[in-house]
Amino acid sequence: MVKNQTYGLFLLIILPFLKEISGSTTPAPAMPAIEHHPVVMPTAAKAPVEEAENTLHIKVDASVYYPVPEQTDEDPFITADGSKINEKNPRQHRWLALSRNLLTRWGGKIEYGDSVKVEGISPRLDGVYVVRDAMHRRIKNRVDILVGPDDKIMGYWEDVKLIKL
Repeated sequence: MVKNQTYGLFLLIILPFLKEISGSTTPAPAMPAIEHHPVVMPTAAKAPVEEAENTLHIKVDASVYYPVPEQTDEDPFITADGSKINEKNPRQHRWLALSRNLLTRWGGKIEYGDSVKVEGISPRLDGVYVVRDAMHRRIKNRVDILVGPDDKIMGYWEDVKLIKL
């Protein structure tokens, strides 16, 4: 109904111009139907958090880190919550660090020890992890997956889904 009204209004406006240009008032053949979607205008920046059916979904960026002083602190085998990392196989734990803005201690909604599911990196790295560590305060909306140097995994991924279980 709206499409027909819009097309009729279009003809009322354009018809005099068509007559003037071509000397004819016959409208052009009907345009094929176009599916219209609402236009979503950008608004103020929203928090990357959605809650649906009591499940927390967060869009984050992701990276990996090794338990070495250059990427952690002076005691790389102890996480922020006091857990001890297996020096020979850090990846076996399936632990990760979160940016502080996501942790309850700094106003977020996830606590140390919570299980989270990571989706959108790769089949090798997607899955369930336990939150054991925190990242530097300058980093926001990111997960850092604990792996070992021998795992030969490096990378940075955007638009990764983090689901609190």
